[in-house]
Amino acid sequence: MKKVLFSALLAVFVFALAACGSGGGKDKKTLVVGASNVPHAVILEQAKPLLEKKGITLKIKKFQDYVLPNKALADKEIDANYFQHIPYLEKEIQEKGYKFEVAGKIHLEPIGVYSQKYKSLKDLPDGATIIMSNSVADHGRGLAILQKAGILKIKDGVDPVKATTKDIAENPKHLKFKTDIEPGLLPQVYNNKEGDAVLINSNYAIDAKLNPEKDAIAIEGNDSPYANVVVVRKGDKDKKEIKALVEVLHSKEIQDFIKKEYKGAVLPLSE
Repeated sequence: MKKVLFSALLAVFVFALAACGSGGGKDKKTLVVGASNVPHAVILEQAKPLLEKKGITLKIKKFQDYVLPNKALADKEIDANYFQHIPYLEKEIQEKGYKFEVAGKIHLEPIGVYSQKYKSLKDLPDGATIIMSNSVADHGRGLAILQKAGILKIKDGVDPVKATTKDIAENPKHLKFKTDIEPGLLPQVYNNKEGDAVLINSNYAIDAKLNPEKDAIAIEGNDSPYANVVVVRKGDKDKKEIKALVEVLHSKEIQDFIKKEYKGAVLPLSE
């Protein structure tokens, strides 16, 4: 009888331990975030230990292009993505019907104009070729840089964020635009000395060991509307782990890291 009672008590004890262990496992959340290599994945790596303290294990899934991270989010392969700016997101939602929302603005990557041949935009010759990516959402910001330099003018009433080469009203230098290059290939185009000037997103420039502050002949100002954001499926931005992610990315530790690591080539945001 004692043996039966002991066995029963032991079984209850083991079950209780298992239940405690199971409960602890459920408390530990795993968050999968899709990101571009630089600077997004690098910044997320810095956020890992801070999230770990909040009981969240961060897994980073790296992407090399601008198309798959949104598809993966829509297909529920990841919980959030962090690679795109707001105008690109809006264009993706409009064209593909994604049910997404912004969980937080994290940083700005000023787009730069690079040239192996000229030291300023004003030095560009008549008929010069400007190479931009095939991401139409980036065309307006490139044209805005050229307009600010006084070498072309966008049509009155056109929002520069939505402008394309078709919206150029004045082009006194008769600039030509090549707009069929994948964004990630632009540094190679620059290294090959193709065209007269190349517009490159800072994440790809940094990845290619270019310094946007030093190597660009012109660069976007920090008043740009192209904030890079954490994006989630609609209804998810108030989830505890998503709010924790954004809170950590807005923390002083991460903001100081961005400033030190990228020296102005990536600007932290806190809204």
